[in-house]
Amino acid sequence: MSLKHSYTFLAPIYDYIVKPAFVELRRKNLSRLNPVENEEILLTGIGTGLDIPWLPQGPRYTGIDLTPAMLERAGKQIGKRKDIQLETGDAMQLAFDDDRFDTIIMHLILAVVPEPQRALQEAQRVLRPGGRILILDKFIRPGQLALSRRLLSIFLRHIATRTDVVFEPLLAQCPQLTLVRDEPELAKGWFRYIELHKNTEMKNR
Repeated sequence: MSLKHSYTFLAPIYDYIVKPAFVELRRKNLSRLNPVENEEILLTGIGTGLDIPWLPQGPRYTGIDLTPAMLERAGKQIGKRKDIQLETGDAMQLAFDDDRFDTIIMHLILAVVPEPQRALQEAQRVLRPGGRILILDKFIRPGQLALSRRLLSIFLRHIATRTDVVFEPLLAQCPQLTLVRDEPELAKGWFRYIELHKNTEMKNR
């Protein structure tokens, strides 16, 4: 079963499963956003829109997701706001120009997509020099055995999420990105807040 079909099936119950555990983590990470007028912000894998209540007024937001059923639910979160646009899109192949966005939010998406390195490389490409990426996700530490998580991933990766992703090799494939924050969170640090900045000096992609 593809992830698109899986999340179409999960859409009606997704909020009941995910919202209680992550609502405060989302709020905390999004509190780092600056309400800068007309700043362009991309939410990659916006899902059912659980981040929307915490988005400050001022910037212009674009939220993408692979699954129309998830976007339909995200649309209900927007209400009367005119500053949020939703589009069907693939995190691993973004349909945006280079250097388009000032900030990119990646909440619980790098551990979902089949090729997380491509998703991070695409985020690097569409982020303007000097921009930043705010990540909240679960990652195994380099050299960590985490045998149960690796075995679990064999069963879950085609249904909902991966549990075996190591972040550091992903970052190593994105030479324009610099790590500026890495904070452990939920599940004894399995979940992490990560902030990346794109270098202002252009390098070869």
